Amino acid sequence: MAHTAKILLLGSGELGREFVISAKRLGAHVVACDAYDNAPAMQLADAREVFSMLDAEALRRAVETHGPDYIVPEIEAIRTEVLAELEQEGFTVVPSARAAQLTMNRDAIRDLAAHELGLRTSAYRYAKNLEEVRAAAAHTGFPCVVKPVMSSSGKGQTTVRDENGLEAAWDYAVANMRGDRSRVIVEQFVAFEYEITLLTVRHEGGISFCPPIGHRQERGDYQESWQPIAMSDAALEKAQDMARTIVDDLGGYGLFGVEFFVARAEDGAEEVIFSELSPRPHDTGMVTLVSQNLTEFDLHARAVLGLPVPAELRARPAASAVILAERDSESLSYEGLAEALGQPGTDLRIFSKPTSRPYRRMGVALATAGDTDTARAHARAAADKVRIVYGD
Repeated sequence: MAHTAKILLLGSGELGREFVISAKRLGAHVVACDAYDNAPAMQLADAREVFSMLDAEALRRAVETHGPDYIVPEIEAIRTEVLAELEQEGFTVVPSARAAQLTMNRDAIRDLAAHELGLRTSAYRYAKNLEEVRAAAAHTGFPCVVKPVMSSSGKGQTTVRDENGLEAAWDYAVANMRGDRSRVIVEQFVAFEYEITLLTVRHEGGISFCPPIGHRQERGDYQESWQPIAMSDAALEKAQDMARTIVDDLGGYGLFGVEFFVARAEDGAEEVIFSELSPRPHDTGMVTLVSQNLTEFDLHARAVLGLPVPAELRARPAASAVILAERDSESLSYEGLAEALGQPGTDLRIFSKPTSRPYRRMGVALATAGDTDTARAHARAAADKVRIVYGD
């Protein structure tokens, strides 16, 4: 089969699944890797490998076996020092091994943003035990947010109102850490008006920005997103400047999900505060499956493969709402799809994950409308119509 490139995809969840679709539409051959078999992206890829990305020997073996043109991480929990070695040996890591190393842990990317690049962030400190958590909270003040330096989709984070909540927050963060470091970041709580994801594409022709995406979280995980979100021209320009600064420093080509808080200053102006960054498609960006002609996954694939990316990207009013599992199960089916798709302007993506657990994201409802408020209402209504049937 003719193809433009061979891609080794590290992580095969729902974001990887949509990336596989976009990459294969451009003729790529994709090998999907994950720690469990039959992961969502594996079901559509040309080949698969099952191993832990934190297993250095297995990671190197997969690369040497397949000889990919591009190594594309989809998750944070990867033995990134191996990626650095492979890059030195001539392999292309997307967007770069340095980006993967810095963003694997919140401490590294936060220090880069705050100290080296001078971006505005909230006050923060790190802690590796409960005593250090208490000291860090004394520095940031209450309320504060405690979260692992390494986790997925915001898991393990707690907003703490007073000192009595610190121990439970530490325990929760440790229980939800990924990787092999027991370390948290304790940061000042930002009384933001809203938060955004600014999808930023670094490609051979320069940098392109998608219209900003608003989102709402629960338990540290996104529940709904909408695009575009209204913000002042000055605030959007500031966010774009900050995103450009950090992605240029990280280097390489691909799509970056850059998150910001937007707060209100005493004079009424919007203040933009850097929060986090992922050097890959972002979960809140699933709204682009219906809002943009080129989705975040299409844009990532184009940038990775060295293909043209439009300088200006637009979005129609749209929203996404997640479909969550309620319990553990190894036998799943879905009902209510017809009712969900009967909502105005709606669509669905069922991720086909082989197992469920409480609050696991199993699908997403999507909607377009004349304005984002209506789109959000339709997306939530569609998500509520989908019922997961547990067979065990």
